[in-house]
Amino acid sequence: MSPVTGTSEPRHGAADLEGLSPASLVVAAGRPRRIPGAPVNPPVELSATYAAPHAGTGYGRNGNATWTALEEAVGALEHGDALVFASGMAAIAAAMAFVPAGGTVVAPRTAYNITTALLADYADEGHTVRDVDIADADAAVAALEVADLPALVAAARARDVLTVCDNTFATPLLQRPLDLGADVVVHSATKYLSGHSDVLLGVTVTRREDLYSALQRRRLVHGGIAGPMEAWLALRGLRTLHVRFERQCANAAEIARRAAEHPAVERVRYPGFGAMVSIEVRGGAAVADQVAAACRLWLDATSLGGVESLVERRRKYAAESPTVPENLLRMSVGIEDVDDLWRDLAQALDAVSPPRTSATGSSAP
Repeated sequence: MSPVTGTSEPRHGAADLEGLSPASLVVAAGRPRRIPGAPVNPPVELSATYAAPHAGTGYGRNGNATWTALEEAVGALEHGDALVFASGMAAIAAAMAFVPAGGTVVAPRTAYNITTALLADYADEGHTVRDVDIADADAAVAALEVADLPALVAAARARDVLTVCDNTFATPLLQRPLDLGADVVVHSATKYLSGHSDVLLGVTVTRREDLYSALQRRRLVHGGIAGPMEAWLALRGLRTLHVRFERQCANAAEIARRAAEHPAVERVRYPGFGAMVSIEVRGGAAVADQVAAACRLWLDATSLGGVESLVERRRKYAAESPTVPENLLRMSVGIEDVDDLWRDLAQALDAVSPPRTSATGSSAP
């Protein structure tokens, strides 16, 4: 189903990858065919034009062999057929185009802030947008009667409602929404899939041929195509996803545990999996900003999923959901030494903590 340009070589078939774990798939999928003298990595195909006769494309907007390699790899991980887009938002916008005129969208209240901006545009155009606190069972029941993903998907399917799941944070290593019945999965491949903060890229994945064809046409007609170099960099980054994410998840769990014991932290938000941790700092927004600015190993920057650890106060952005606390610091935990990460965060938190006193009332040593 994936587009193949006239210059691409056949790659591993599904049978070659059958039964492999995700740790092996990230390494093996999307490789060139094993013939004598073949390269181990796919080349970067830098061409906008192809000689006739051609198979599948005569122009670079229709397809590219480097895209195909990445699509095969991500598709194998998600158990579907992938399409690469210019950015995560291009992928999300393509999937959102399935909403019919005057249709209804049910979305998490604290979704990615540019996604909520897109939904606001949909509302302005006459669609109904119903935002829910997905952690609030009553609110979820009022919308689709369920709160957890498998049940939500099942309820939507029973009502002939299309489901789109953003799997950027969990990655296909922790969750495969298509296996749970979702219709379309989207990724900001800028984040964990590529993992090095050096590309802007998005991916859609589906098992339905009609949706795949519609997404492919959307990419073609609306021009949300990826650069071959970006696709190649993302595929190279994908090869280390398993080992990167394993380390990031382990670091995140430990950071969450230690942060919960620090007096400057009033709340830790961590679901028990993944590599994203948020803390709410005592003292409000200004104090939270001081903590972020005082870090030396953690970088005060927006984004997530790279090998480096990032920290930022999300409500400093005007588009951020008002349900996000002003004093919340979102942390994308990287692969650095966890003790170094904690020492750096702890010294920043210590700088804003009130002095602890002993039982006699004097300052503790």
